[in-house]
Amino acid sequence: MKYYIIAGEASGDLHGSNLMKAIFKKDPQAEIRFWGGDLMQQAGGTLVKHYRDLAFMGFAEVVMNLKTILNNIKRCKADISEFKPDAIIFIDYPGFNMRIAKWAKEIGIPTHYYISPQIWAWKENRIKAIKRDVDFMYVILPFEKDFYEKKHNFPVAFVGHPLIDAIHNRKHVDEESFRKEFSLDEKPIIALLPGSRKQEIAKMLSEMLAVAKDFPAYQFVIAGAPSQEYSFYEQFLKNKNVHFISNRTYDLLSISSAALVTSGTATLETALFKVPEVVCYKGNWISYQIAKRIITLKYISLVNLIMDKEVVTELIQNDCNPKRIKKELHKILETSQREKLLQDYEILEKKLGGIGASEKTAQLIVDKLKK
Repeated sequence: MKYYIIAGEASGDLHGSNLMKAIFKKDPQAEIRFWGGDLMQQAGGTLVKHYRDLAFMGFAEVVMNLKTILNNIKRCKADISEFKPDAIIFIDYPGFNMRIAKWAKEIGIPTHYYISPQIWAWKENRIKAIKRDVDFMYVILPFEKDFYEKKHNFPVAFVGHPLIDAIHNRKHVDEESFRKEFSLDEKPIIALLPGSRKQEIAKMLSEMLAVAKDFPAYQFVIAGAPSQEYSFYEQFLKNKNVHFISNRTYDLLSISSAALVTSGTATLETALFKVPEVVCYKGNWISYQIAKRIITLKYISLVNLIMDKEVVTELIQNDCNPKRIKKELHKILETSQREKLLQDYEILEKKLGGIGASEKTAQLIVDKLKK
């Protein structure tokens, strides 16, 4: 069978790579072309375009890069037409993927969507396009099944969250060796996860680094995104007594005492590693003002959304400043607050459905193609 997979972000690359490994197990003759990243490339198949060339964050940024985005869509359609896949698998990244899904449906290629667009957060009217253009949907958050089936009468498969697979299957790090490799001393670690896109890193890292001097008993370590070169981070590190580690976020989280995390998938990853965190988000002013009027969710972090209560503190826009970050970080370093957080993290993991999301999804896709 021939599969065409489109992932446009770092998290999609991670989940896409695990899905590809599962597909190759169930269909050893599989041919896969994909838009993704380094992890998917390591899994096999042929990389068409890297996600680092696709990631534009926010309304204003999308408008400024519209010509590039339209050229990418044109190139993607041409490549699919030449490859003639038996199925296209979309991984999140809805602005791009839903356009391709509409076109693919029109020309008769089966469409599979793994990791639903977050239409429960905003653009709920996209349900019309999903019903029209998506043949099979595989959802990873427990509340999404009810959202689609009960609210919108659209059948979906809840497969569990692939982050649990990714964390469960990783090679465990030896803490002593890890500290030695990156010249870390014996002080407890506070991890900084400022995101994967240049725009969000530029916004968030300065705010996070501003509090480092207030915690002399700890060492701050930046988790560098695999999509960015060290040279981009250097501008933020001048005269700062912090460490930088690229592309080893899971290893870093496994030995961290606390974390400051930009909203996104990383908030859930941090929770699954049982690391107390403060969620920080500050976007482009125009994009934020638009989003505030469109998005009606009570929370921005996946941890709080899944638990339907405030488990981790969210510092958004004006609240995301060094004074508030310092205050909230102190709280999660205290014993009582930490213990409550860790108890909630255990409940969170149970809600996510256990290991096996990649295997379940691959099996469902392969079975449907064989039929």
